[in-house]
Amino acid sequence: MTRPDATQRFSNRVDNYVRHRPRYPQAIVDVLARECSLTAGATIADVGCGTGMLAELFLRHGCRVVGVEPNREMREAGDSLLAGFPGFTSVAATAEATTLADGSVDFITAGQAFHWFDRVSARAEFARILKPGGWVVLVWNKRRKSSTPFLTAYEDMLRRWSIDYAEVDHDRVTTDVIAEFYHPASFAMRSFPNHQVLAFEALRGRLESSSYAPAPGHPNHAPMLAELRAIFAAHSADGAIVLESDTVLYHGRLC
Repeated sequence: MTRPDATQRFSNRVDNYVRHRPRYPQAIVDVLARECSLTAGATIADVGCGTGMLAELFLRHGCRVVGVEPNREMREAGDSLLAGFPGFTSVAATAEATTLADGSVDFITAGQAFHWFDRVSARAEFARILKPGGWVVLVWNKRRKSSTPFLTAYEDMLRRWSIDYAEVDHDRVTTDVIAEFYHPASFAMRSFPNHQVLAFEALRGRLESSSYAPAPGHPNHAPMLAELRAIFAAHSADGAIVLESDTVLYHGRLC
């Protein structure tokens, strides 16, 4: 991983992550079935599987999924969520060293995870475990940052009180970075609206699921929550706020 603590950043945030992070839309599977010939018989390595939210989409489609996840707490949450799917297994491993066999998977997916990888090492590992003609699929749920007054204020709050938001924000992964990763092959991008309607406690949980949000006891935690309450009071309607996001999907081969 690119940062020494990257595999452990979510250990104390699992409950909020499971309860308050947005899920992934069915449109992902629909696009991959149409454009990449995804079938129910496909074998998928979901790298950075976390709590299993992306893996669940493919399991419901009938795929076999191996969840590759280095963080014990996240992996155990995923094992619990996906216990009812016989096609799911998990391994304690990383994007750079998955432990999977050569040429063993049809698709590699990464949901909300690619920005943590060492891209050079991960690319070499992906090329090793993919079958000929296999696909790499990168997915993010990306919060809009200025489409509403609430989101503008929320972004300002993060920049004021977060720990290392500017350094780990996945918007650092630009189109140029994606193109370099897939080079010399090409890739396609698709985007789907994926909004959440949140009461205050759910909004707080959504914020505290983020690795850059200061945890309880940190000097920035209380002022961050005070500002969050003020923002919510100023912009909510009928006891809720709309947190606008888009699910962004990239898919392509590596050669």
